[in-house]
Order: sequence, then C-alpha cells, then structure tokens
Amino acid sequence: MFSVYLFLFLLCCTFLVFIFQFFICIPLLLRDFLPRGSGIVTRRPLILQLVNNKAEYAEFLHCKGKKFVDFDEVRTEIEAETDRITGSNKGISPIPINLRVYSPHVLNLTLIDLPGMTKVAVGDQPPDIEHQIRDMLMQFITKESCLVLAVTPANMDLANSDALKIAKEVDPQGLRTIGVITKLDLMDEGTDAKDILENKLLPLRRGYIGVVNRSQKDIDGKKDIRAALAAERKFFLSHPAYRHLADRMGTPYLQKALNQQLTNHIRDTLPGLRSKLQSQLLSLEKEVEEYKNFRPDDPTRKTKALLQMVQQFGVDFEKCIEGSGDQVDTNELSGGARINRLFHERFPFELVKIVFDEKELRREISHAIKNVHGVRQVQSSLNKSQDTPYAIYFTLNTVLPLSAIIQA
Repeated sequence: MFSVYLFLFLLCCTFLVFIFQFFICIPLLLRDFLPRGSGIVTRRPLILQLVNNKAEYAEFLHCKGKKFVDFDEVRTEIEAETDRITGSNKGISPIPINLRVYSPHVLNLTLIDLPGMTKVAVGDQPPDIEHQIRDMLMQFITKESCLVLAVTPANMDLANSDALKIAKEVDPQGLRTIGVITKLDLMDEGTDAKDILENKLLPLRRGYIGVVNRSQKDIDGKKDIRAALAAERKFFLSHPAYRHLADRMGTPYLQKALNQQLTNHIRDTLPGLRSKLQSQLLSLEKEVEEYKNFRPDDPTRKTKALLQMVQQFGVDFEKCIEGSGDQVDTNELSGGARINRLFHERFPFELVKIVFDEKELRREISHAIKNVHGVRQVQSSLNKSQDTPYAIYFTLNTVLPLSAIIQA
C-alpha cells in the first residue's frame, strides 16, 4: 500500500506545466486573484494545482486548514508570502508558494508560474539576478516528464524570445514545448502573427496558440473575465488574418489543449517513470531489510560501519586521484592533477640534477635484474635444454662452483 501511495504522490508532483508568464491562466479560473503590475511581479515560483470541484475555494500549503473563499484575499496572501521571504524591494527566492484552487470552471491541471528573465538588477536584487533566475528556471523545466508553456508577446520578435530560447535548450526536439502568443491585439496596424500561429515561423512540434488578455486599463476598470473571454472570441472571429484559426485560438482552447497534451505526455512517459520508481522502491526495501534486525549494542555493527568508512575513504581517494570527484577545486591543483604535474614538470629536472657513476649504475642494475629473476633462470634453462644432465651441470655451474657440486 505504501508503494502505491508513493507512486501516486510522485506522479501528481511530476507531471506539471511550466509557464513563464502566468497571467494567461487567470481566465482559466474565471477568477482574478494573481498579482499584476509593472516590472518583476513573480519573485517566487508559484505552484498552482487546479482541481475540478463543485465548491469553489483555495488553500495554501503554508496555511493548513484555512479555506480562502474570497479570491482577493488569495492575491493578498500571495503578495504577503512573497514579501515574507524576499522582502518588499524586488528580491527573489527559489522557495515556491504552493496554492491549490478548487473550482467547477477548471480542468485538473498543475501549473508553475516562474519569474520572467531579468537583465538588470533593481532594488534588493543581486547583481547576478539574470543567472539566478535562469538557474531557478532550469531547476523546473529540465525535468523530462514536464511540459513547457513558452509565452511570447506578439509585438516582439519571436527570434528574441527568452522563453523559446530556454525551452529550446532543454527540449531541442520540441517534444514538450507549447508556444503561446499574447498581445495579438496590440500589434501595429497592418501586421499580424499569422505565420507564427500557422507554425511556419520557428515551428514547434506542438504548435502555437494565440490568446488575448485583458489590458491594464481593463483590469483597473474591473472588466469581468467572462466579458474578456467573449471579447477574445470576437477578436479572433472578426480579424481577417485569424478568422480561419479561430477554433484553435483563445484561452478556452488553450485550457483543453493543455489538459489533452498533458494526458498524452503522461501516457508516453508513465512506463519509464514507473520503472524508475520500482527500481528506487526495491533499493529502499533492501535498505529497510537491513535495519529489521538492528541492535544499537551489536559490536558487529561498529565493525561494519568502520569497514564501510574505510571503503568509502578508498573510493573518495581514488576519485581524488583520478579527478572524478564531486567537488572540483578552482583555486589550486590537488590530488591526481598535482601528482601529474610533479611527474611531468619537476621529475625530469630532478633526474638531470642527479650525479652518478655509470659503471657502478650498470653493476647495480645487473644485480637488480638477477635478484628479481631468482631461480626462474634455472627453470627456464632446464625447460629449454634437451640434454638434461649437461643442462643441469651447465646451469648449476653458473651459480655454484664445480667443487661444491661434486661435494653435493
């Protein structure tokens, strides 16, 4: 039973959709509760689990047992929890916020909102803010069992999209990347994104989906999300460049496509995940078996622990010599690299400095060779000769005086 629960838990936590701009998912909920504003708003990853349910409410992992019915309070709690870790002056943190939303208007999905790429640090942000955010993104989107939802504004050159660039790095074949084009209504007059949405420009295996979101003016004016969805539908039906694509555009279609593609992705990756989990489970069961007969006062346990430490030390020492250890020193040479340098740089010079008598050296080498061979020279001579008595006499005479042989 434990293995079943473990499998289901990991399964639920693994198949996720990662997005770079989260505001496109607000219409999926028909609720406006995510923070909006200028500059960097998402400063901590937000893990959002959407659960189809008759009742509508939200729960935070850090507020166990508390149900949020007012979604304005949800927004306030997200902002407060973000500031609690990162401060109020634009700081960032990789520690995620976990939010679960129950609603009859959603399909079962798990999404993660990640910060957008920032080039210049502001406020309390560190100077290497770009690298920190990139590392934060990579922690999530490198997982093979997850889909990447790369969001790019239509009024921006697609070739300069940070989201697509990073998605291409972790998913070069485009097997788990879905493109989303926003701000189609803000493009210059006479231009359109038809080639992008038809998947002709920088094509993706899973294609692109266009959406039209509420503007900041609409948000300030409290425009209803249902009205925004109706306006989005009207935009695609009335625009001459997108009219033929209207059935495959818009937020409702995006929601269905995400659910369907996530289901297909789970079906494709489930066998490999199951095999991996079974292997890990067998390893854990084997380890548990070793502790069944555990006794703290057992003297053999101390001996075993000591042997394991010695073996581990040997492995670590070997890795240090071979240069295959987990930690690499960037300040100075160490381990095998230092030995290698001594042999190739210092050792030849030290040999040149040695003063020796060549005749004496040859004599010492000759003695060393004979001592190393021992009696093996006698056996070799006996094996090679067909005349055994003569061979014995000849071989022994090279080692002992003839008188000694006669006396023997």
